Amino acid sequence: MTNKDKQYALDLRYLRMARIWAENSYCKRRQVGALVVKGNTIISDGYNGTPSGFKNICEDDNNITHPYVLHAEANAITKLARSSNNSDGATLYVTDSPCIECAKLIIQAGIKRVVYSRNYRLEDGLNLLRKAEIEVIYLNPDDNESE
Repeated sequence: MTNKDKQYALDLRYLRMARIWAENSYCKRRQVGALVVKGNTIISDGYNGTPSGFKNICEDDNNITHPYVLHAEANAITKLARSSNNSDGATLYVTDSPCIECAKLIIQAGIKRVVYSRNYRLEDGLNLLRKAEIEVIYLNPDDNESE
């Protein structure tokens, strides 16, 4: 197995793990999970949801997401700020492509690769990541179930 094949297999595995982590989200419209991996070690994780101390209700009665709900990437990156780890050169595995606000956090965190499995309706986050020369990879584990 080549190094490229090994990396591909790892990327698929971590994406599947991010999907499982997304199941922790209380959001009804969309559950998103994220893992920050450095040196083949998960150094942080996150899923979309409300800030600490808020009720775990992401949407209002009209099924509109509350503006204070944090995205999975933001939760994973801010969790790093409270740990002894740093994300310089790390890979972010996320179930959905990052929005522009999360892309800014990813850039500032020193993350160098983003691997995602589902497209978000806007591409401005991906475009910003590419402009910052961050490697962006789309992989869908469902297309590779046998691996």
